Amino acid sequence: MWKSTYTISCGLTLIALGAVLVPASAADVESDNRAVDARVVTWRRDFHQNPELSNREVRTAKIVAEHLRKLGLEVRTGIAKTGVLGVLKTGKPGPTIALRADMDALPVTERADVPFRSVAKSNYRGEEVGVMHACGHDSHIAVLMGVAEVLTRRKDELRGTVLFVFQPAEEGAPPGEEGGASVMLREGVFRDYKPEAMFGWHAWSSQNTGQIGYRSGPFFADSHAWRATITGRQAHGSAPWKGVDPIVVAAQIVNSMQTVVSRQIDPTEIPAVFSVGIIKGGVRNNIIPDTVELIGTLRTFSPEQKAKIVANATRLFEKTAEASGATATFELDAYSNPVTVNDPALTAAMLPTLKRVVGDANVRESPLVTGAEDFAYFAREIPSFYFSVGVTPVGQDAVAAPVNHSPLFYLDENALPIATRAMTAVAVDYLRQ
Repeated sequence: MWKSTYTISCGLTLIALGAVLVPASAADVESDNRAVDARVVTWRRDFHQNPELSNREVRTAKIVAEHLRKLGLEVRTGIAKTGVLGVLKTGKPGPTIALRADMDALPVTERADVPFRSVAKSNYRGEEVGVMHACGHDSHIAVLMGVAEVLTRRKDELRGTVLFVFQPAEEGAPPGEEGGASVMLREGVFRDYKPEAMFGWHAWSSQNTGQIGYRSGPFFADSHAWRATITGRQAHGSAPWKGVDPIVVAAQIVNSMQTVVSRQIDPTEIPAVFSVGIIKGGVRNNIIPDTVELIGTLRTFSPEQKAKIVANATRLFEKTAEASGATATFELDAYSNPVTVNDPALTAAMLPTLKRVVGDANVRESPLVTGAEDFAYFAREIPSFYFSVGVTPVGQDAVAAPVNHSPLFYLDENALPIATRAMTAVAVDYLRQ
């Protein structure tokens, strides 16, 4: 059963914000943080109960924009369909920085036992699906709304400009559409204000509440969707020898493709993942179909590694099909996420800030993550620092916890004040440098 364990006075945060370790005005900033803590939880629960798929974040964007306008910020909407930009000007010369939150949910039917469980439904790839914030983007939105309020209250003590970037379609636009960070950049999200540094965070189920993960340099993988078509010859199911069965060929390919990574790539250098997510073929039990379609994902960390896997996979698909009298094509989709790279100098400069928030022992270097994050597009344009915040309750094995994208994904709300303080702190510290 779900139990509310949320407490505004997070012990880890209070310890981390001792007066000896932070500037004199930190007590005021902490007071402002406390003032928004409860609202951050309320916002997060509302977004969780009302999730919207990629490029469909209409309600979410409206709530965000209204909040930013109430704070007196300059607001732009409709960037990359539903994206929102809020601009905080302190009125004093200084750097321009950007803080980002993604807004979209996933086509997942929620099974987590919480009183604000999502029962929303939508259409995805022609099918009715449940919709759930199974990756924690609801918390990203709520936290950045809270950070915007805290920094606005403290703007007289800051210098420079802060951009609050609320991004749609981080999970990828629906088939046939464009979306996400790359489109926001193309449509000029930084047309009027060019940040010199950018920050973001992600709720992370494989860490416990109170822990923050980071990595200098490459962090999240390049993600590229691929598709293959195996073409045989249709026949009656009672006489398969009169045709060429593409389903059997597809099964052979799926089994054999595992060797592309396990036997043809050196796993001691950098990891790679080559997975099938969709198999489609046939319409009736007694008909051998003409074609089978495979759709999957490729995760890599270098262009050379990616090129080698694509070449090996193309050969494997084509030759396996040929051996059975079929044909096969293998191709990458036009859209991909590049590797998310943290700027080493910015990462080093911000680590003391994160350690001040949760304590030295709770800031840990993360391994490479084969998940992808289209914050990568921002990081290619602007020196950036992206980190993870643990959201699995203390005392629970984070390794065994339901992962991000699971219908059982659970976010410990004690993590929200930590994320709010972490994002506030990196902004304040950078602007004070």
